[in-house]
Amino acid sequence: MQQKIPVTSYARFSYPPGGILIWIIVLLELITFGIGLIGFFYVGGEHKEMFHQASTHLSPLWGAINTMVLLTAGFFMVKSSHNFKAKDFLKTISWMSLAMIGGLLFMAIKGVEYYSKIQAGISLNENLFFNFYWALTFFHLIHVLVALVILMVFYIKLKRNPSSLDELDFMAGAAFWHMCDLIWLFIFPALYLVY
Repeated sequence: MQQKIPVTSYARFSYPPGGILIWIIVLLELITFGIGLIGFFYVGGEHKEMFHQASTHLSPLWGAINTMVLLTAGFFMVKSSHNFKAKDFLKTISWMSLAMIGGLLFMAIKGVEYYSKIQAGISLNENLFFNFYWALTFFHLIHVLVALVILMVFYIKLKRNPSSLDELDFMAGAAFWHMCDLIWLFIFPALYLVY
């Protein structure tokens, strides 16, 4: 008969929330966006005047509002995670629903911003600044969409059978959500405030 080895407090502390795989994904995503932002600043250093002129077509106010929306949604996700760990699934669903509403609001604001750029004739090929703008923000938007899909799957599972959702999976989804927040905290000042 095999004896179970108790999980030490060190093992619980050293094993990241959501498991090691999600943190490898987060690290790879941060490296990918980091390379994009390094490229943005390198090219911007070579074309300062053009980057400055192009950046005047962005609204720092809308960027700041979207930052607050995403961070608030991140706070709601933290509350949801705490309630999930406490097995209070009704509160988990409530907080997670608020996080999803925040994510949808972020996407809607970004959609309005994209629409205004397209109406003004500013496309991906406008100039180097907007090459980076469209690439970085759209790639980030896809990540927010993926995070929303993950939360929707969690929502459905929690509604049908809370025990069908593993804590490791839930924490991995929460980590992915917070990665979207973190990436935006780099994108927002780089695109909207620096030049």
